[in-house]
Formats: sequence, C-alpha cells, structure tokens
Amino acid sequence: MARPVDLLIAGGGLAGGLLALAIRARRPGTRVMLVESGERIGGNHIWSFFGSDIAPEDMGLVAPLICHSWEGYDVAFPRYARSIPNAYHSIESERLDAVVRTALPPEDLVTGARVMAVDRGGVTLVDGSRIEAESCIDARGARDLSALELGWQKFVGQLLVLDRPHGLTRPTIMDATVDQADGYRFVYLLPFGPDRLFVEDTYYTTGAELDVPAIRTRIADYAAARGWSVRAVEREEAAALPIATGGNFELLWRTGPQWIGKIGMGAGLFQPMTGYSLPDAVRTASLVASLPSLEVHALHEALRVHAEKAWKERGYYRLLARMLFRAAAPADRYRMLERFYALDGKLIARFYAGQSTGLDKARIMCGKPPVPLGRAMRVILGG
Repeated sequence: MARPVDLLIAGGGLAGGLLALAIRARRPGTRVMLVESGERIGGNHIWSFFGSDIAPEDMGLVAPLICHSWEGYDVAFPRYARSIPNAYHSIESERLDAVVRTALPPEDLVTGARVMAVDRGGVTLVDGSRIEAESCIDARGARDLSALELGWQKFVGQLLVLDRPHGLTRPTIMDATVDQADGYRFVYLLPFGPDRLFVEDTYYTTGAELDVPAIRTRIADYAAARGWSVRAVEREEAAALPIATGGNFELLWRTGPQWIGKIGMGAGLFQPMTGYSLPDAVRTASLVASLPSLEVHALHEALRVHAEKAWKERGYYRLLARMLFRAAAPADRYRMLERFYALDGKLIARFYAGQSTGLDKARIMCGKPPVPLGRAMRVILGG
C-alpha cells in the first residue's frame, strides 16, 4: 500500500512544478504529489529570467530547466539602442515537464485531472474522485484577481524557423522602435539557434482582450521588415499577464479555498510592473522546502506572511504601473521605459528582481518626468 501523501500541490504550472522539484530535492523523506488539469506540466510556455533574479543558493533548482542562456541582452528605443551585460536565461515548458516527470514517481504525478475543490484534507476532482493528503497547496494560477486593480501586458509569441540565419547573438528584451498606437508596445526576440528565433509582439493596455490574428500579422510584418524569410512557425504562445496598479491584498488572500496556502500568480506573487513570476516561484519553492513543518495551518500562515510581505514591499512598483497607465497617454508610454533603460545596468537588474534600493527608487523618479507633471502628481497623490 502506498504511503500517504504528505503534500499535494493542486496545479502543475511553473510555481507548482518548481515547488515539487524543491520538495523532492531538499526534503527527500516527504511524499509530494502534483495534480494538473493539462496533459503535461507547464502547459505551452517560455519563461525567461535574468541571472540576477535568482539567489545563488537557488540556482541549483533552476539550472536543470534552462534551455538557452546568453551573456547579455539588448534594448532599442526611438532615441537610442543599448546592450546590457546581465545574463539572461530561457526555459521551455517541455523541459519543465521532462524534469518533473524524472523527479516524481509516476504515482505522484497526476495529469489530465481537473481539480474541483481543494481543502485541508486533499482535493476533489471534477469526476467526483478524491485524493487525500496531509497538507495541500493551491497553485492553480490567477483564477480570480478581482481584488486587484490591473493593467495588462498582452502578447503573442511565435518560434520562427527562418530560411537563412538571423544574425542575432543576444536577446532583444525590448525593441520599442515599432508603432506605439495601441499603448506601450515592443517586440521581444530570443535567438534559439542560427535560424530559429522566438518573436513576441507585446503591448501594455488597460484591457485584457487579445486579438491574436492581428498580432500574428504584426509578427509577420516585423519579420519581413527585418529581412527574415519565414519557413515555418514551430510554436505559438499567447497570454495576458496582469500588471498590478493597486488592490486589496487581504481580499485577494481570502479569495478561493480557505486556510489553504496559495502560491504563484493567484497569491499575487509576481513583479507588479513587469508581470514576471519566475523569480517569485523560485523563492516560494525554496521557502516551503525549508519550513520546519508542512502541516496545513503552519503552511498556510507561512505562505500568507510571505505573500503579504512581498505585497507591502512592492508598493513602489505598483505606483510606477499606475504612472504608466494613468499618467501617460497610450502613444507616449514608451517614454517611461526609454528613460528607465538609460539608467545604470545594476539598478535595472535590481528593479527586475524586485529588490530596488531606496536610492534606486529616488534615481528612477528624479529629474523631469517623461509624463505630464500634473497627471503624475495626481497619480502620486491618489487621484
């Protein structure tokens, strides 16, 4: 008879998959089970992060997942282009799926099973079956963010196979020289091989609706303008990431199952200004794996305190997001990022990691604002 499940993770996305790996690596005596509604762990995604986003002691957790790495990256704006020397890494969801399947015994990985309810004693699936566990964590993603005030970072990305080499040696994190009519828009480029290039058309808007066919056309037009002849589209990803401008953390935490610890996007654990969630997923996985107890109440409280601390520390980033959406006209939003990326590279790295110092924050805000002063003051004062 199988030993009872010590920890059941409902949701096999990035946060759930990383947590399962951390428990297996750092608490080998703990039986952890991962339950995912899709057929594979991680779905269809590419996640990227800067080397400075991850604490050195946690790189061992992420390293087996990395598919592509570069020594630095580029940005381009109407006024300038720049290369920044900070390591950049990308993870493909297929790698996450493969690593998790290797780490977990087959009986502890349940896919194609949609969770209807999570409670302190396990999960109930939509087919009525039940999986009992000593403790549970809800990692099912951003199922209800109604407690937050949000803008959106929306994108369609395609992995293009080209007829000839593209000539790029580093990622372009932001090419904002493109048309800005829809709000802050940029093209994101990841060179996965000499003739394989991931091209993502991204823009920041106030609504979450996404016109995928129109963005596919924009990607094709961008590739043609760069002189790239496309032989095939190998994969496609589309999503709308939340950008937090404000909200009520306590209400967010009370949303969903009660007294069940939450991780990932559903816990508000993402960088408010960029939507990046991988650094938080790594930190949370490391935290849970190091807790003295995984008892359900202790786990809930530890995760609530962790998420609340992150929320309070990130008020500055939510202010910047409000400035972007409320103080800048859509066609001029790029000016905020154009000004930001002219700053010191180490300041930029700390910003992405959500670890800006007081001096960083002052430096970002000082000088002539790239938005109308009256609007900026109204945002700062809460108007």
